[in-house]
Amino acid sequence: MNTYRDFLSAVGNTPLLRLNHASERTGCEIWGKAEFMNPGGSVKDRAAKFILETALADGTIERGGTVVEGTAGNTGIGLTLAGNALGLRTLILMPDTQSREKQSALRGMGAELRTVPAVPFRNPDNYVHQAQRLAESLAADAPHGVLYANQWDNTANREGHIRSTGPEIWTQTEGRVDGFICAVGTGGTLSGTAEYLKSKNPRIVSGLADPEGAAIWHWFRHGELRAEGSSITEGIGQGRITGNLEGVRIDEGWCIPDREWLPVLWELIADEGLYVGTSSGINVAGAIRLAETLGPGHTIVTILCDSAARYESKLFDPGFLRDRDLPPPPWI
Repeated sequence: MNTYRDFLSAVGNTPLLRLNHASERTGCEIWGKAEFMNPGGSVKDRAAKFILETALADGTIERGGTVVEGTAGNTGIGLTLAGNALGLRTLILMPDTQSREKQSALRGMGAELRTVPAVPFRNPDNYVHQAQRLAESLAADAPHGVLYANQWDNTANREGHIRSTGPEIWTQTEGRVDGFICAVGTGGTLSGTAEYLKSKNPRIVSGLADPEGAAIWHWFRHGELRAEGSSITEGIGQGRITGNLEGVRIDEGWCIPDREWLPVLWELIADEGLYVGTSSGINVAGAIRLAETLGPGHTIVTILCDSAARYESKLFDPGFLRDRDLPPPPWI
């Protein structure tokens, strides 16, 4: 039985789970990296770990210091729990459109949470800009340092996936992986994991699964950042080229509407016992698209990012879904 000395050492080394329905439907072996089994409950624990470890190592912050971040939730949770273990205070700014489950979790973990109106990134009152300004204002009177985590442009995020997620997938598949695909939030998971896997085998196909309302898919296909439509997903969907996306190598990409990935999510929960969240649904739907493109006999890996428990007030509210012409879970 594995033992770990603390929160940070327990991050990573998550299992790969065979996704039986997706595999049987496509004739491929489709696997999900069970990131919901990280100690903070999501893939963002990896970014939080490497961002904090890097900042502590270079002296940006020390025990007793403050971490400030703008986040849709999961990175904030990872930063808060890792920060608790390291003696750091955490201050989070979050758009008020995010699920109440993530908001209550952050407060319960001891973060100072400030919710702000959701406005586009180009608006100076966007939560990311507000977080940066707040960090700068606190830095003048902070003897132990202030870290603006900046998961979007802080490449410790991407480096964490180069050093952990990619090598784990390579080892777990014994090098027999043909494709890796996931959605883009900050871009760290896709760019870092793809970079490592391609360094081991340049023929591995990297794929992007974008929700409607995001711009990266259109940038990949047409070289222009343009968003159309909207999605109920949270924490994914990007409208700019972040620092973690610079230089990313994407071979295939799809814009996947909510009506396509929601039935996939219901199948994961009802038939495979995987109580995963919205981004996992779009990731598996993307893996199915990639499998159909590559053809039978290939091995594809994607990310099961977090738990459906963080989205229950939306996912399992039939009225919320029907108002958006989306199918509710068949069992409700």
